[in-house]
Amino acid sequence: IGVRLVGSEMCIRDRISPEEYPVFPTFKTNDFIEVNPDVLLDMIERTIYSVSNDETRYHLNGVYFEKNTVEGRTQFRMVATDGHRLSLVDRFTDGITANIINAGVIIPRKGLAEIKKIIDFSEEPIQMAVEGSQLIIKAGSTVLMVRLIEGKYPNYQQLIPKGLKKTASINRESLLSSIRRVSLLSNQKSKGVTISLANGKMEISSNNPELGDAKEEIDVDYSGEELKIGFNAKYILDILNSFHEDNLNLELDSQLSPGLIRPANDNDYTCVVMPMRI
Repeated sequence: IGVRLVGSEMCIRDRISPEEYPVFPTFKTNDFIEVNPDVLLDMIERTIYSVSNDETRYHLNGVYFEKNTVEGRTQFRMVATDGHRLSLVDRFTDGITANIINAGVIIPRKGLAEIKKIIDFSEEPIQMAVEGSQLIIKAGSTVLMVRLIEGKYPNYQQLIPKGLKKTASINRESLLSSIRRVSLLSNQKSKGVTISLANGKMEISSNNPELGDAKEEIDVDYSGEELKIGFNAKYILDILNSFHEDNLNLELDSQLSPGLIRPANDNDYTCVVMPMRI
């Protein structure tokens, strides 16, 4: 019975026929694999922030998930991009892997959020399978079925720059706190900050005609040519907040080329950020 409170009166709505309730979809597959919930959660958190919010580009409204075989081992990969940034994470599994994913699938953002909830509140192992256009997640007696996004995911490999010549090693917390402070005076629409690299130093600055200028300098391990490049501060902060490591590497080439950010000790997590014109 549905109950609605109006003023001081209580109104009782008519009963709804059970036949009108949506039928829960069924599945026939038994090709489930067991996935380490901590690994799956880590992969989701390292990619979900890069999912596009542009509904006209529906194939970018989720995370691309695929299975590869590398040197005889099974590798799971998640990729997300909104056209301005990209995040890619690889993780290996040594368990039994049924053919749950013969081709990559696109898992929508809302589905990933529900998977995160299951991982957070369930102490059961996570099992996963794909049947048709559905992703099936099981944790004990809980079953979640997520409708996958139909469409062809772009060739993300073309978006990852190769052969970048300038690399700076940076303490994550120093960079994170500096960008947070400097971005307070950035343009509220573009959120642009300028990063200037010189021998052993990184200068982070922003300018807002209405509020003023902000500038900070931090120590970095860098000995290449001087370089000045602009980035959206929010994109950089999203990346840094997804890191658990203490140090990172920032790889650059020129003022107009994308930047690449990786944890110093994890080459299986790659983040790409497009530059802004200064």
